[in-house]
Amino acid sequence: MSLGKVSVNNLNLGQGAVSAIECYFLFIGPGAKSQGQLIPLNTDSDLDVMLGIPASDLKTQITAARLNGGDRWACLAAPLAADGNWQDALTKAQQQGYSVEAVVITKPVTTAAELSAMHDAAQALQNTYGRRAFVIASSVGIDAADQTWSEYLTEQKAIVEGLAAPRVICVPQLHGNDLGVLAGRLANAAVSVADSPMRVATGPVLGLGPVPVDSEGVPLLSAIRSELDKARFSVTQTYTDYPGVYWADGNLLDTPASDFQVIEHLRIADKAARLVRPLLIRRVADRRLNSSANSMAVNISALMAPLRAMAKSTTFAGQVFPGEIEQPKDGDIVLTWKSKTAVEAFIKVKPLNCPKDLTANIALDLSNDATE
Repeated sequence: MSLGKVSVNNLNLGQGAVSAIECYFLFIGPGAKSQGQLIPLNTDSDLDVMLGIPASDLKTQITAARLNGGDRWACLAAPLAADGNWQDALTKAQQQGYSVEAVVITKPVTTAAELSAMHDAAQALQNTYGRRAFVIASSVGIDAADQTWSEYLTEQKAIVEGLAAPRVICVPQLHGNDLGVLAGRLANAAVSVADSPMRVATGPVLGLGPVPVDSEGVPLLSAIRSELDKARFSVTQTYTDYPGVYWADGNLLDTPASDFQVIEHLRIADKAARLVRPLLIRRVADRRLNSSANSMAVNISALMAPLRAMAKSTTFAGQVFPGEIEQPKDGDIVLTWKSKTAVEAFIKVKPLNCPKDLTANIALDLSNDATE
């Protein structure tokens, strides 16, 4: 004999959204106020109140980032003392639970070792916290009193020669606030993480500092920018007879032939990883993921859902606004059982083609169309 029992359970199928951290950056650098603190900022923040009235490089870069970041811009600031350590500020932010897409270090570097340490720190975030981030660093601008452009190029190239740091962008502070301008351009929610900072349709950069000159009074030329770009620095650029100052590629300090030489490729891979990771965590010791054909198909479909969302496009006024990646297809996700308890997922993310070098060929038609 037994008594009747009825239970109703709520089943959590893991169909909710994953918190997005894209376009949220951490700025670290010497500041006049609130040293040692972590300060959230947005477009409404009074930077004189939050970061101090005296000028500081941190406030200068954040001001430029806010101007270029659009109406949804926000960031986290970590002011340091003059002799402060950016590693300590980064660790503190992580320990307090702040997840950011990028770390912007405003104090210019002078050696490859400093850039290498920044890459190591970004990699450590992934190893320790499972968080993916890239670093935007800066190098000093030209010394107009003592340097020619040739001398400046030699000095700058020496900083990155032989360096492999695929999670680091280095921006020469040619105009004084280039670092903040790029950080804001990358954090602008009006564009996608799949968009290059080179995108002209985004508009010109805003609030860029004065055009630098060398010790001989020669202003910054396109040839100088081109040489810095070849050396993997990220710089501004202009187009002859086309108004405005724009940006070149967001170059990463990666090796030749790498998949991650430009920032938009790293950003879409990182975004996909952030979306997939919680789905994998929910499947730990869940027997609904097993080696049966039905289970494999169901779980492949579930892991493909965030990729389909990233690939979603919108058609408006006759124009197609593409998603961040190409639409995933069968075979783009493969699950492999390495043992009875270990499964490995292989996921393909394909960026859309993007024109950066455009050429028009014009021919004359001299035929005689007159009829007899």
